Amino acid sequence: MGLALIDDRDGFIWFDGASAPTAIAVSRTPEPKVRPADDNLQFGTVFTDHMFRIDYTEGRGWHDPRIVPYQAFDFDPATAVLHYAQAVFDGLKAFRGVDGTIRLFRPTKHAQRLVRSCEKLCIPALDPELILQSFHALVGIDQAWVPGKPGTALYLRPTVVATEPFLGVRPSNTYTYFLIASPVGSYYAEGINPVKILATDKYVRAVKGGMGDAKTAANYAASIYAAVEAKHLGFTQVLWLDGVEHRYLDEVGTMNIMLKIGDEIITPPLTGTILPGVTRDSILTLCHDWGLKASERPIAIEDVMAAARDGSLVEMWGTGTAAVVSPVGELGFRDERVIINGGKTGPLTQKLYDAIVAIQYARAADPHSWTMPLRTSQTRKTATA
Repeated sequence: MGLALIDDRDGFIWFDGASAPTAIAVSRTPEPKVRPADDNLQFGTVFTDHMFRIDYTEGRGWHDPRIVPYQAFDFDPATAVLHYAQAVFDGLKAFRGVDGTIRLFRPTKHAQRLVRSCEKLCIPALDPELILQSFHALVGIDQAWVPGKPGTALYLRPTVVATEPFLGVRPSNTYTYFLIASPVGSYYAEGINPVKILATDKYVRAVKGGMGDAKTAANYAASIYAAVEAKHLGFTQVLWLDGVEHRYLDEVGTMNIMLKIGDEIITPPLTGTILPGVTRDSILTLCHDWGLKASERPIAIEDVMAAARDGSLVEMWGTGTAAVVSPVGELGFRDERVIINGGKTGPLTQKLYDAIVAIQYARAADPHSWTMPLRTSQTRKTATA
């Protein structure tokens, strides 16, 4: 699918190589915001001038794709998403490389995952190519917001919500897909510092047959109570165990979990209870590239604690878009706490972080074509603009 942008001031913007282009109406903000300096960026607190939106109506399908000034929604109090949490989202980043080129990191993978999440919540399917085009369109319009300092990026948040006003447990007949963007600083202000995590057999995040493998708003709501309790006990996050036996590692906070015992790298398998992380997939690929032994298999918390006691648990880390990797320096379970790698970031954890970041900023080769340069465009004046 090609893409054309109908700009209310500049005519048509055509992406190179476009065929059978889809028109996206663009309304530029009359009052651009002051962009924060790269040194002052935090995570997810400031948003760009524009947003992408497309609506769904039963019988008509997805329609009216457009870019508009960043703005609030006007929802009826009975809107379905407010009552029944029929909402999914994803998250990815655009980076300004050392060569000045803006690149998206694995955008196709994120678009495909959003589609799978929609399916899990009975949300009508979006064309993954349209989602991908929305990434390029919004970043293209707001590309001046992509920061250039190492450790910074433009975070993209594609989201779909049910918008029909009604009270009743059934799929909505109307939806909105929207995309917003936020310039973000490094997830860690002073490098990747080890965190303390608490394994819980008291609370459950997901079970097989549920929504654990979809990126839904409800999954994150379900994690908040246990996370707050863990923080009161001095931990940064919760290490979730399986929802049946309460023994096997699942996820850590909102990230996938990995650990190295001896010479084996282990991460829980994708059996329907955990999110298929894009960073998780990237790290597994790097491990295989480097000839390391990486296994996707169940591992019990008792075995992890035993490995920590005898010293064979040498590293442990979470993986995700926001932080890339989050090293674990201390693990708690019931009444026991163990220190991992002396409470310091392990060499493999650091190597993985450095390797992915180098690819994202074009400081290293990209053998798997994970990065996608922002699609170039040219403006053509037309009589119908």
